[in-house]
Amino acid sequence: MRPRWQRVTLAVMLTLVLLVATFFVVAATFDWNRARPWIEQRVSEATGRSLKINGDLQLQWTRGGKDQGGWRSWVPWPHLKAHNLQFGNAQWSESGKNMAELSSLSISLNPLPLMRRTILITELELDGPQVVLERQADGRNNWTFDTPPKDASKTGSGKPWGFEVERLILKKGGLRYDDDKLRMDFNLALDTIDDAGAGPYGVRWKLDGTYRQAKLEGEGQAGQVLDLTDRDTPFPIQAKVRAGRTRAQVEGTLLRPTSLAGMDLKLQLSGQSMADLYELTGVTLPKTAPYTTQGRLVGRLADGNQKSWTYRDFTGKMGSSDIAGTLEYLMREPRPLLRGKVRSKLLRFDDLGPLIGAGPSSTQSEFEEKKEKQPGNRVLPVADFDTDSWGAMDADVVVDGDRIVRDEDLPINSLHAKLNLDNKVLSLKPLNFGVAGGTLGSDIQLDARSGTIAADTRMRIRALQLSKLFPKLEDTKGSLGQLNGSIALSGKGNDIATMLGGADGEVKALVSKGTLSKFVLEAMGLNIGSVVMTRLFGDEQIQLNCLAARFDVKDGLMRTDAFVLDTSESRVEIKGTVSLKTEEMNLDMVPTNKKLRLLSLRAPLHVRGNFADPAVSIDAPTVALKLGAAAALAAAAPIAALVPLTSLNLGDDEEFTGCRDLLRAAAGSAQAPKAR
Repeated sequence: MRPRWQRVTLAVMLTLVLLVATFFVVAATFDWNRARPWIEQRVSEATGRSLKINGDLQLQWTRGGKDQGGWRSWVPWPHLKAHNLQFGNAQWSESGKNMAELSSLSISLNPLPLMRRTILITELELDGPQVVLERQADGRNNWTFDTPPKDASKTGSGKPWGFEVERLILKKGGLRYDDDKLRMDFNLALDTIDDAGAGPYGVRWKLDGTYRQAKLEGEGQAGQVLDLTDRDTPFPIQAKVRAGRTRAQVEGTLLRPTSLAGMDLKLQLSGQSMADLYELTGVTLPKTAPYTTQGRLVGRLADGNQKSWTYRDFTGKMGSSDIAGTLEYLMREPRPLLRGKVRSKLLRFDDLGPLIGAGPSSTQSEFEEKKEKQPGNRVLPVADFDTDSWGAMDADVVVDGDRIVRDEDLPINSLHAKLNLDNKVLSLKPLNFGVAGGTLGSDIQLDARSGTIAADTRMRIRALQLSKLFPKLEDTKGSLGQLNGSIALSGKGNDIATMLGGADGEVKALVSKGTLSKFVLEAMGLNIGSVVMTRLFGDEQIQLNCLAARFDVKDGLMRTDAFVLDTSESRVEIKGTVSLKTEEMNLDMVPTNKKLRLLSLRAPLHVRGNFADPAVSIDAPTVALKLGAAAALAAAAPIAALVPLTSLNLGDDEEFTGCRDLLRAAAGSAQAPKAR
């Protein structure tokens, strides 16, 4: 006879086996539809939403998951399949009472976390899902669950039920997304890919809708199994999307796509203007000519690290210009930062037009309201700068153009610029162009923090060759002089015309060490005989002593402080004003000959009118006086009639060739008060 303890142990073991066997017999024969109310209640407590299971419940048992060690691997796991389900929507939703409806739902449940009041679904398979995602303008969305407060007397410990999903499998279905905050509304149709040669893709999708009233459409493929917990399992995606005039094509992988922890994508991007990307991505970019780019988009968005997007080693076209570089978008506080370098080996100057506000209307962002066109009688641009997006981010970008292709009238050959945007203060320091064998350097700052832009401009003109600056002007081809100067202006306004119309500062220009066409000089002095002889027997170059100009600028009115053209044969003084506010000129050009000129109607020239249609006229009283005197003398002695038409100045030549004072006035940097 066996000892008592052995008999007791055997009895306990047999009892446990009978209990387990009874449990499985009951589980296999139990009508699990009776458990629907309990399941619906538990899900409702965990999510704060109603769940209705209108079809059958089926239950199967398998051994625990492969990743479970020890005794846990022997614990049986239930696999539940439910048909015809409805999951309730948020109470405020206007898209219907149900957030989701499914033909069937399959769940693999780990039972051990139930002891911690947690529903842990290791695998969730959705077949035929119809899901509605909605976000209102105030930010509320229906995918964030508000768990209702618990009654501790009913739940014992009062601890709420948790709900977690590890893996999600999608089959044929649909998604409706309605976002008032982004003004986006689209439908997404899913279909299972049964082709074994589809590679990593398990579902295909098609997109159709609107974004800010622009057409939104696309198609692509994605992985069928979505791992919601594994940081290292990439989720494959391939897509072609069009949003209005912008097109994007991507192929690569995402990490944790529900929280977008990271990405590594091949990206092709094209559109009519890079400014359109602000509304799509939040990245502030300037208006540009139509563009196309391709590169690698890498995202590092995991929690705990500095979040960033990098468009790495991209190449492409902007208009007819090539572009290449790397741009990084850092998601930091208080504002994100865009930094990087962009280079063009061959840059067409026409493609820079939209960047500086000179582009055609087709470059306007499709998300902007239509703006008033430039009036036909105005030259200075009147279109407002769009400063609304300046505060959305900061920027630190270097732009280089190795070679610039331009019209012969605009001899620009290179570009170097450093753009900085910091808390709505935009600066280009420097903005340098290679022009006509010299340089045109600028430091520009536009401060939009107060709502009205305060602009400060400092421009340096160095060694511009006049023969290259005006290559099409036949009568100045012999000019070998250099143009130097400086401009300092400060003003306020939200467009260029307003800024200049109220600007204060100084403008200086100097041309020296060159020659000048004699024909041009004779024409300016109205020495008719010399002009005729020059045209009959050819032109010649005369020595240019200096051309110096200095304008004082106050409230948009440029007033000549000194403006003189001095050569070995004549001197021209220019006096008057130029209004940047009204775009009107009121200049008088007074020529003085240094040598004898026959048939001279030397008289002041008047430059009047606006910038768009200036007019040059002769001082009529002076000419009439000379012609009247010539007519009177002709009656007495024909040869005497030439006396009034003869210009003779026998003054000290040093008086006219001494340019020291003028050079001194025009030298140095122009000064302007800082805009406030």
